[in-house]
Amino acid sequence: MVEKKVVIIGGGVAGSVLAKTLQHLANVTLIDPKEYFEIPWASLRAMVEPSFAERTVINHREYFTKGDLIVSTATNITESEVFTADGRQIAYDYLVIAAGHADPIPKTRTERLDQYKGENTKIKSARSILIVGGGPTGVELAAEIAVDFPDKKVTIVHKGSRLLEYIGPKASRKTLKWLKSRKVNVKLDQSVDIDSFTNETYQTSAGETIEADTHFVCIGKPLSSRWLGETFLKDGLDGNGRVQVDEYLRVKGRSNVFAIGDITDIQEIKQGVYAQGHAKLVAKNLKLLIEGGAKEPKLGTYKAQAPISIVSLGRKHGVAQFPFMTVVGRFPGIIKSGDLFVGKTRKELGLEPNAKKS
Repeated sequence: MVEKKVVIIGGGVAGSVLAKTLQHLANVTLIDPKEYFEIPWASLRAMVEPSFAERTVINHREYFTKGDLIVSTATNITESEVFTADGRQIAYDYLVIAAGHADPIPKTRTERLDQYKGENTKIKSARSILIVGGGPTGVELAAEIAVDFPDKKVTIVHKGSRLLEYIGPKASRKTLKWLKSRKVNVKLDQSVDIDSFTNETYQTSAGETIEADTHFVCIGKPLSSRWLGETFLKDGLDGNGRVQVDEYLRVKGRSNVFAIGDITDIQEIKQGVYAQGHAKLVAKNLKLLIEGGAKEPKLGTYKAQAPISIVSLGRKHGVAQFPFMTVVGRFPGIIKSGDLFVGKTRKELGLEPNAKKS
């Protein structure tokens, strides 16, 4: 029996789980612009503790040992092939789009580890730090710095009326209170043009002046879907550039093309744990399709998940929003903040939870 060809575009949270799960079931090709998978919710800890990245930046070949790995960018797709920036054409029976967000990070693991060391040097050498953006990334970075470097003056400038706008106002209030208790200065309803600073002085949209030795931009990254608008899937994108999927996570109107992760139009909080859930369902559905032969299998369906979120606040605390309550302090910190699910994620990829590789 000829192995079915499965092509996965994107080696992030969803794509990596899918590639690992399917590699012994089909002829799998993983296309990713970098040679590694990175645990994204642990990246901010690596900025204050660069050695942490030894566990969170994982070469694809550590977990994806059997299939084909193409370190390049997908540039076009047809109903039977994927084209890459390095001139390859890869045929497929099934295609899975897991392209996530456009994130200009280095191609090699070594370069990424060096980048963390450089960001750590920026933090250590600065007396005052400006963080632009009060979403989960900005809040978690501010908390990491405030806990590990309490002598630094940290300021968050956020254009919204509250922090963490993607979850409820109670979580926002509790987070703001926690940050203020660590002497983090938070300025809401303001923005900063980081290109117009002079002599380490920044002006906000409200006319306030902020002095900072360095800054970090923590605002949302654009989806990596613009290129799909030039392909046969152009009608499968919604007005926000997300891929429209059915209950089986197939691209609407397509029987052999799936989409998973943040790039989908599923109405739920875009979080790694949900992206992993997408990947596990599509792995099961592809297994049914591949092994089903001529018989049409009954595919598993996906339901949007309830709004649950845990934001770490340094190494021991966190804020958690569950469907019926919001908690801040040690309890959510115990769940997430210590190891940031790194050991668990590595184990799910078949790796030693604490192994380090230089």
